[in-house]
Amino acid sequence: MANPTAVLNTSLGEITVEIFVDQMPATAGNFLDLAKSGFYDGLHFHRVIENFMVQFGCPHSRDPESSRAGTGDSPNGRIADEFPDDAKLSNEPGTLSMANTGQPDSGGCQFFINTVHNDSLDWFSSGRSKHPVFGRVVDGMDVLKKVETTPTDGGDRPIEPVQMITITVSE
Repeated sequence: MANPTAVLNTSLGEITVEIFVDQMPATAGNFLDLAKSGFYDGLHFHRVIENFMVQFGCPHSRDPESSRAGTGDSPNGRIADEFPDDAKLSNEPGTLSMANTGQPDSGGCQFFINTVHNDSLDWFSSGRSKHPVFGRVVDGMDVLKKVETTPTDGGDRPIEPVQMITITVSE
């Protein structure tokens, strides 16, 4: 059975991603449940750092000016970290990874898309950060680059908001 895909329809264009339910069933399933429920529709990218990543999924980012953007939890609660030995997926360019607070089992609804190889964020690396990869961009790297290079303020927030209009999942 093939992994599902999702089309991230942003205000800058579409990004198609494969979601790794075969290797990361809990993390991927959490993302898919939120996407199918419409949770992500209308939110904004709240953290964009060129040559690093773009972050998305905070419920407070519905208002792109909210000072609370980046601090919100999932309506489904936090999920357990998923670090399977047989799925050592690195934070390579174009991969989707679960954001967290830095504490164990603190992921939920926020994720980021790597724009460079951030191997120091791999859960199996010797670094402190542990961010499991659960998907990858299969089309739309040019749109990801547009998001990554959008001008930001001092807090890494896009000056001109970048919105996730809808996420459509295909099983």
